[in-house]
Formats: sequence, structure tokens, C-alpha cells
Amino acid sequence: MKLTIVLLALVGCVAAFSVPTSSKVKVADAAFLAKQKFLFEIVHRIEDPLMFEEYIKLGGNLIVNKSAYTEFDYYMEKFWEAYKVGALLPKGEFFGALVKTHHKQAWGLFNFFYYAKDFETFQHNVAWARINVNEGMFVYALTLAVIHKPEFEGITLPMIYEIFPQYFFNSKFVYAAEKFDYDVWSKYVMYEKEYKDIFYKDFTQYHNSPYFYTKDWKTWQWWKMMGLDEEFYVNDKFFLRENYAQFNKDPKYAEILKGVQAFYMPVDYTRDIDFFNSESKLSYFTEDLGWNAYWYYLNMDYAFFLDGKQFGLNKDRRGEWWIYNVQQILARYYQERLANGFGDIPEYFWYKQVEYGYDPQLIYYNGIGYSYRKNYFEYESYGKFDMLYQIQNFFDRIYNVLETGYYKTADGVVFDLHKPEAVKFIGNYLQGNVDTYDKYFFNYYYVLSHMYFADVDYYDYEVFPNVFLNFETMMRDPFFYTFYQKFTDVFYKFKYYLAPYTHQELVYEGINIKNVEVSKLVTYFDFVDFDATNLLNDKMTFVEGKYVWDKALLARQARLNHKPFNFEFNIVSDKVQKGVVRIFLGPKFDEFGRTIPLKYNSQNFVQIDSFVYPFVAGENSFKRSSKEFTWTAEDRITYTELYKYVMLASEGHYEFPLDISEPHNAFPDRLVLPRGWESGMPMQFYFFVSPYAEEYEQFSNFDYTYSSGVGSGTRFVDSKPFGYPFDRSVDEYSFFVPNGYFKDVKIYYHDTFAKYFEQKYANYGYFDYSVEY
Repeated sequence: MKLTIVLLALVGCVAAFSVPTSSKVKVADAAFLAKQKFLFEIVHRIEDPLMFEEYIKLGGNLIVNKSAYTEFDYYMEKFWEAYKVGALLPKGEFFGALVKTHHKQAWGLFNFFYYAKDFETFQHNVAWARINVNEGMFVYALTLAVIHKPEFEGITLPMIYEIFPQYFFNSKFVYAAEKFDYDVWSKYVMYEKEYKDIFYKDFTQYHNSPYFYTKDWKTWQWWKMMGLDEEFYVNDKFFLRENYAQFNKDPKYAEILKGVQAFYMPVDYTRDIDFFNSESKLSYFTEDLGWNAYWYYLNMDYAFFLDGKQFGLNKDRRGEWWIYNVQQILARYYQERLANGFGDIPEYFWYKQVEYGYDPQLIYYNGIGYSYRKNYFEYESYGKFDMLYQIQNFFDRIYNVLETGYYKTADGVVFDLHKPEAVKFIGNYLQGNVDTYDKYFFNYYYVLSHMYFADVDYYDYEVFPNVFLNFETMMRDPFFYTFYQKFTDVFYKFKYYLAPYTHQELVYEGINIKNVEVSKLVTYFDFVDFDATNLLNDKMTFVEGKYVWDKALLARQARLNHKPFNFEFNIVSDKVQKGVVRIFLGPKFDEFGRTIPLKYNSQNFVQIDSFVYPFVAGENSFKRSSKEFTWTAEDRITYTELYKYVMLASEGHYEFPLDISEPHNAFPDRLVLPRGWESGMPMQFYFFVSPYAEEYEQFSNFDYTYSSGVGSGTRFVDSKPFGYPFDRSVDEYSFFVPNGYFKDVKIYYHDTFAKYFEQKYANYGYFDYSVEY
């Protein structure tokens, strides 16, 4: 938890400098707390009927009086008509944000939320929708409204993996969590105690047997190293996360968790990866909750169907920002592939067999399992050739347009696509958003492509669950990275026609980076508790009308992390001036140990930080810590804890700071570095300083202590292209300038689990809270 919320974005292109810690943080008033409490309670146990009587009374009807809205549009009319004739997607059915029929209804529901003139109208509509609308559609529309409705600035919903754990945890855990019953669990512990006591008496004998102790282990099944089985355990210490010490120091923390019984179950990523295929070795990364949540919230912040002018998204260069994120995601994924001995992202697409299949082992909340793809799968076997040809035609058309160099729209407007500023057209086009420059040709292909790969036809209504139909699940599938390479291919084709930067364009006269020392880079797997209480199958208790939240259900998981690291800069400036320092991380060698030429390797660099520094004349020596990266977030405070804080504040016993939680769309700090090797994985940093001369100051249009600033136009450090100076083809002869500096480093992987193999674990059967990383 950072007590001052800052800007967020993917790998590094947003933040300018650390937010001043002395800034006064706003405290929630009674009206704010009432809204926050309502939102926390309305999504609680989303699969179950609404149990809060006050909201049931509010949700008797949808307000359709047009005077209650700032706008009453076509999609609202269609949504209301569909409801009246019983044509809405039924509750309990799978909702896909990228299913055309579902999307149109969700758009109408979102507008009922967004255009409400006051909170009373909004609250009535939300309560009505919670009772009457499909659960997935309801959460999707509500999330968009809370993010984009100006009067909700500072208000938050639980993270998407806390509202719908089914999208993020395998079916084995979901089934176990939904069957969890405290009384049965207590009996189980009592009945097993005598057996376990007998087992412990002869523990040494079993512990020394390699077969018994390791026969069923997978790579990251850490709980078996601690003698735990796949069942729930009482959490009698604290909610586990990397920054738990910050919470424990708060004197109110013990008070808010008083009376809460917490239980956790070990969860891993490995399941049956030994025999499915080798690509599944990367599941610890592709199925990481923070990794998938980042993509989800990026597409909520810049939803493809929201008008850029109306919602201020064009101020943030929405198309350019979206495709840059795609490029950075693929670059980060490639780094993780190299760390595991894999090479380039496979290029199968639609005309070849997809060698590596994928089984998500997810189950939707209606009990239906997600579709899986067998090894050596051919998408052409789906049929639907008209859809396939439309997608192929989309890519053929944009390649032809880029080769021609200009595009003439149906209404006669001509765009020159060989100029740098045309990146906004390319980005809008690739996202398929409503700001694309020719809606007649380009607006629909994005939804269509995801429908095709999920085997959904144009007008399908009730569809089988598929990871490709929702943003929060699609990055689990390795094929996501294969398909999205087609987007970056177009992006690189556009860049190909832009002249590389000349030496004169890149040099910053008067700035010379003498040296940058980098502390040791170490990655490891640590443990975290994710709040899965929404899965709890337990009676809800109310005392004097207040909900008693007395149980928390946690998924305890091992995940990739890194130790904090530092940069020590030594930069000489010939005068007093401000400069923007950008830091990139990229590979050094390919999977065969061959040096990757910078001309090609520039696509593999991930920007991990950027900030403004006030240089003095002469030598400038300063440090920059990974903890200062302003676009990243540490582990977020859980749903259970946030709700308890809000209730405590509502009773007047706590001042609720608006920045109590990490921002929803920040990139996970722990995923900045790839896994690395025990012997040290060769990588390289690139540091670049450019002039800072902007007409606006970052953060000027929003309060950075609790707002992410989406739509403000001042989220970013400057107006340079995202990824600058790697945003164009690299000419190595002109690229090496005094204000740029390459640094070779190694990333070391430390096996935190080794001690459980090598030594006797004295506290067998219990989680080791004393583990040191």
C-alpha cells in the first residue's frame, strides 16, 4: 500500500518523478463512505441473490424517466426494450465482453449507470441490475461506470479477481472453496488429529524417504514441502503479502480484523503441466493474477467502444497507448520465455497448426468448464470461413494502406500514414475503437477476431465459456501472444516507414552519463494471500441491519517476485536544467546464446521507469530505487480488509484515506524482472536522458493522491512517443550518444524452497511464516 497514489501504466512510460510524500491525503467524508460501502456490498457474493434488504427495496425498478439522465441514447432504449420482452442475457449464463450480442446489452446498461444525473438514480439502477441482470454483464458495466464517472473519483471496487475468483483460479480450488463449511472443517481437523499425531511420531522415517516426500510434487507446489495437503488451513497470523509489515504497523489494523476467522488453501499453477506441453512451464507467469488484471483494467480505462472525445481518452493518446502496451506486454513475455530456455513467440496464426494447446482448467460460476484447445489444433477446423476471411482482409487492408502511405476515407479525408503523428490512427485502428479513422471498414474486426478464435458466430447468444472472450482471462492462453503479434507486426510496419532518429536528434547537448551502477538483481518465489471470500458458501449474518463479515477465504499462492534494487547515477551536466531519465531493460542474447543486434533487439526492451530530474551544473550523483517506480504497485489491500476499514470509518472510529489502496491499473512491481537463472541470466539496461520542456506539468489536471488521471491528458512524463527513443527503427551508428548508456547486468534466481528439500522442516504440517527471502 502506497500512502500516496501515483500514476500508473505499463512498463514505464508514465511516471515522471516520485510523488511528494508530504502531500496532504484527502480523508473520506460520510457521503463518500456511504457510496463506498454500497459498492462493496453490492458486489459481495455476486453469484448469490442480493441479501441486503435496503438495496432490495431500492432495486424494485429501473429508472427509465429520461429527465433523470444527462443523455438517453440508442443503447439505453434497446436495453430497456430487450428487458421488457425477456431478451436480456439470463442470469447464470456466461458473459463475454467480446461477444457482439453481449457487448451491445452491456453498453446499454453502462449508459444507464454513467448518464445518471445523481447518485440516487445511479444507486437505484445498480440495485435493480444486481437483482435482474446477468452477473458478468453487471460487473463489467459497473466497473466501467466507477472508473469513468467523474463524481466517483477516489472510489474503488474490489479487484476483479476478488469479485470473480473463478476467472483466475482453477476449478479444483473453486470447487473446494464453494464446499468449504466451517463446522465440517472443524470436525475434520478433530478427526484427523489422532492420525496426524501418530504420523508425526515417525516423521523422520517418512521425511528421509525421497519417494514419499516428493513423488507427486510439481515445480511450484510449495505446500507439500511444508507438509500441507490440498485442504483449507486456519490463518492465525496475518494476511500474507510482501508489504504486510506496513499494515501491521497501523494500530487500527488489529482492530479491523478482530473477530474475522481467516482460512487459506494452497493453490499453484502447475496442475498437470508435465504431460500437456512444454509451453505450460510458463503458466506461473501467464496465469499470474496481477499480470492478467493489468490487461483487464487497461481495457476498462480505454474501452474500445467509449468515445475518445467525450471521455477524454484522446487526451491520453488512447490508440497509441493501447498498441504500445501490447508491444510491451509481448516484450515482457519474450523476456520470461528466454529465462525458461524458450525462444521467439511462435507464429502460427490461422493458416497453420497451433502446436501447443491450452487447458485453462477454469470453471464458470454456472458450473460449465472453459473450452480447451488440444495440441496441434487447426482453427480452420472451426469453419466460419466468412469470419476468417474478414479478419484476414483486415490485416491485408492495413498492410496495403501502409505501403501506399496514405488512406482516403469514405467521406474524402486523406491521412498521410508515413508521418510520426499518424501513430494515433494506427493505434485506434488496431484497437478497433470508435475513434478509428474509417468506422465503415475498421471498427468491428477486433470483436470479430476474438469471437472467431472462441468459436462464436455472429449472432450467438448463449455461448460456452472461452478465455478469449474476456480481457481478464485471455492472457492465460499462450495463443494470445501469438495472435497479438499480428498487431505489433502492423505497428512495426508503420515504424519501418519512419526514418530512424539521427545522431543530432538523439543527442542532448550538455548531458553526459558517465556511469550507472546497478545493485544485484535477485528474483525468487514468495507467497501471497488472494481474497476469495466471494466464493464462500455460508449464511450471511446481519446484526441491527449491519452485515457481519466474520470469515475470510484466502487462496495462498507462490508467485514471482524480486528483491528491491537500486541505480546509482553519475551524470555530468554543463548547466542547471531539467531532464527526463528513462530506464529500459532488455535481453542480451537469444535462446542459443547469440548476441541480438540492437536493430532487432530494440523491440524487446521494456521501459521500467521514467522520471524528471533537476540537474545542477557539474557532476550529479543520485540514487533511484525500484521502490520509487511510480507506475508500479505492491500487493493491494484485500476486499475483506477494505470493507472492514470502511465500516470502522462509517462508525466514526477511523479516518479513511482516499489513497488507502493501490491504484487499480498499476503494473505489479514484482513482475518488473524476468525470473532469471541461478547462475545469472545476462540482460542489459539502457538509460537515456532527454530534455524536459513541456507546456504542462504532470499531475496538473487531477489529484494524484487518489486518482489515476485517465482522461486528464497529463498522465505521462512528456509528449514524446511512448517508448522513445526505441519507438523507431534503430540506426546503431547514430544511436550511441553521450546521454545514452548501456549497462550489462545479470539476473539471479534464488530458490527459496531449496531448504525444504535439503533440511528437515521442524514445523511439519504448518505454513512457515518465518521464511526469509
